[in-house]
Amino acid sequence: MNRGRHRGATSRPRLLRGEHGWWFLGPGGIARLNGGHLTPAHELRPATERTLREQGLFKTRPYRSYSLTVLTSTRCNLGCGYCFQNTDQDETGGNRPPRIAYSRLTSDTITSILEFTGRRQAEAGLDRLVLMLFGGEPLLNPRGCVELLERAAAYGLHRASMTSNGTLLTPSLAQRLADLGLRDVQVTFDGDQPEHDAIRVRRGGGEGTFDAIVGNLARVQETTSIRCVLRVNVSHHNHRGIDELVERLARALDPSRCSIYFARVGDVGIGYGNDLSFGDDTATRFIRWQRRAVDLGFTVPRPGVETPCQACSHRDGRYGAVVNADGTLYSCWETAGKPGWQVGTVRDGYLAAERTRDRWISCDESYRYADDHAALTRFHDTVDAAHLDYLSSTGRLGR
Repeated sequence: MNRGRHRGATSRPRLLRGEHGWWFLGPGGIARLNGGHLTPAHELRPATERTLREQGLFKTRPYRSYSLTVLTSTRCNLGCGYCFQNTDQDETGGNRPPRIAYSRLTSDTITSILEFTGRRQAEAGLDRLVLMLFGGEPLLNPRGCVELLERAAAYGLHRASMTSNGTLLTPSLAQRLADLGLRDVQVTFDGDQPEHDAIRVRRGGGEGTFDAIVGNLARVQETTSIRCVLRVNVSHHNHRGIDELVERLARALDPSRCSIYFARVGDVGIGYGNDLSFGDDTATRFIRWQRRAVDLGFTVPRPGVETPCQACSHRDGRYGAVVNADGTLYSCWETAGKPGWQVGTVRDGYLAAERTRDRWISCDESYRYADDHAALTRFHDTVDAAHLDYLSSTGRLGR
């Protein structure tokens, strides 16, 4: 097959001012530039752009796998106030914000999902599959996770990942999933232990979860090859403890088998709020956290261009899909399970474009902040340029 036909949505190159010149970030890679490569308006000179194009730095990589995200369960055993899967209904009491409707993946639905996937792979000319286990908390349905991975092998399963809260990830279950192709698990921390345990709480009783999550990840590292992706949510509730969080995680886990990244969490749930602005002080904190994490042996992902999601950036769902546990299709994980946002079913396919036009959102529309776009752009440019400067100065940029 001609894989070169399968292109992602456009990724716009970025120019960042670093300590000793400029960084060019394109869909095909990164280059360091000096002032002579740019015009007085800080744009690429024609000769520079030609060279970068010849080196392939403007080239968008072709899709090689079909991307499938499946919610195995919409239930969650945690009651985080900001969760995008909370609803706007009245509070039900305790630490239990009302959530999207309950649904659980079954064998029959797995059959329908994989048959749908096979049809979409054939239409796109893709014979490999990248699978994300999602929820809710996906491990509230461990049988569904195991069966989906087992049966996905027949559809060219290339790699599987999971987004989990980590409280149910036992070593034995993790090993079973790893044997079936699970390569990494993303787990979220909401600041250091005291702040995390006040925010990321168990439903009903409100107990903290920090020790349980860290203990599970440490045991999973000891017994499996699974890599841990640590997302640190940042808000005015927890930013003061994140320096200690990084140190604590480095002591408890093997940093060489962890990626870590820091993300300002938006108020997409109930009664949470985030007053942390995208100002210079916040940028300074992010830069400090990233550099310390690198020094401790964590992988802090290199910045790049914004890469459109393979599923939601194509309004016909050509190269990927997000499927709720009941087989309903959504454009994005952020809308999955929410009434009125359905864009089809795996049995009947996608609805006509005129019916999904107002329901089809992409990942970059999921979180909306009070700060203006210019402030957000300045923040990311400042943090990303500083990270590239540090990786370069410490000899880690090429790793």
